[in-house]
Amino acid sequence: MKIAIFSTYQYDEQFFNRFNTGHTLTYFVLPLNEQTASLTKGFDAVCIFVNDIVNTAVLNALHANGIKLIVLRCAGFNNVDVKAADDLNIPVLRVPSYSPEAIAEHAMALILTLNRKTHKAYNRVREGNFSLEKLMGFNLHNRKVAVIGTGNIGKAFCKILKGFGCRINAYDLYPNQELISLGVTYDTLEATLQDADIISLHCPLLDSTRHLINEQTLKLFKRGAMLINTSRGALINTADVIKALKSGQLGYLGLDVYEQESKLFFRDYSEDVIQDDLITRLISFPNVLITSHQGFFTAEAMEQIATTTFANIDAFVEGKALVNRATI
Repeated sequence: MKIAIFSTYQYDEQFFNRFNTGHTLTYFVLPLNEQTASLTKGFDAVCIFVNDIVNTAVLNALHANGIKLIVLRCAGFNNVDVKAADDLNIPVLRVPSYSPEAIAEHAMALILTLNRKTHKAYNRVREGNFSLEKLMGFNLHNRKVAVIGTGNIGKAFCKILKGFGCRINAYDLYPNQELISLGVTYDTLEATLQDADIISLHCPLLDSTRHLINEQTLKLFKRGAMLINTSRGALINTADVIKALKSGQLGYLGLDVYEQESKLFFRDYSEDVIQDDLITRLISFPNVLITSHQGFFTAEAMEQIATTTFANIDAFVEGKALVNRATI
């Protein structure tokens, strides 16, 4: 197939070229959206990432251009109107799981960095400052950690927490029996959040989970608790979280995702004035750590993304079952 791959960088080309199973690939740095959909003319399929927008208007343009298949090189598909795609008979295939340990480990990296302030210590020592003032952290051993969502990533994260000796409480509509046998306690969302020292989000973005963390749920937090989000930016109401940081109700915040990240992440704005007032406010807090959606970014995950993406494409070409089809 002739495949247009959007939102690409050097590392995407490296892994997709290496694991290509015989397709013609064309890379676009531009994201796929209403303004760039015209670029798909002459292609058979498009490959997209988390911040590409495939709404009804884009889908109609893709259909008019002869696109037969949409493949996502990610697990989430909230940026695609799957029902509209189905109506146009354009299958949407995804990578349901790619190295869940990569994202779980990044969540733990955010926790350890925020807690032990190693990023600040690194900068101090480089300037010849060996003081320990204002670098005190807390032991993770025996701390209550609330894990919201125990799918593949949440499960991997719980296993990491177990090694630190944490008390793990989880909320998920479908409790995992393996985690229960490891000592994870499932409860309601309210009970899981209450008295937790750390809250880590690992659930998908659905209508029911949009702004799951908001003014009301933040009141359930233990004062000074840590919030970690490596899942989807819109799980958090950013304005409410800023208020909680200012009041001290929220003690630490670690983000690898952001609700308006499509306008910022994966690009270099170091010489520009950032126009997003919410993220500039977040960056100004000394107890906030933000990374730009790099949780997935390991060699193992990139290899799995590429191989699964091509397996999805080959299954479509060969008329096999589309086991990774996105459904609503």
